[in-house]
Amino acid sequence: QVQLVNSGGGLVQAGGSLRLSCAASGRTFSSYAMGWFRQAPGWEREFVAAVNWGGGSTAYADSVKGRFTISRDNAKNTVYLQMNSLKPEDTAVYYCAAGTAGDYGLGYEREYDYWGQGTQVTVSS
Repeated sequence: QVQLVNSGGGLVQAGGSLRLSCAASGRTFSSYAMGWFRQAPGWEREFVAAVNWGGGSTAYADSVKGRFTISRDNAKNTVYLQMNSLKPEDTAVYYCAAGTAGDYGLGYEREYDYWGQGTQVTVSS
């Protein structure tokens, strides 16, 4: 079992930055791929970014490439999402997730078994 706690959301103006954190419990954090997904009102949850267990492979949605960076610190059992150049369309609840996704499965929601509670990100225009 892995428990995930999201933090770092908030309100920011367009063009600003936020960093989300996701702290995991358990000793097996380093064996899991970690992903970030988001859900805006009236929309289905969508993939944002993911990193494999060792941090050597990452994947990003086209909509965030070049603006968002995912990273992990296995010593701290934490994964981060650095979000720069934020746009109003980035407004959503952001969820972190842990799973056994291989490098080719990082972007697929079905590959993730554990989910954080979500944190709200609001970008004003």
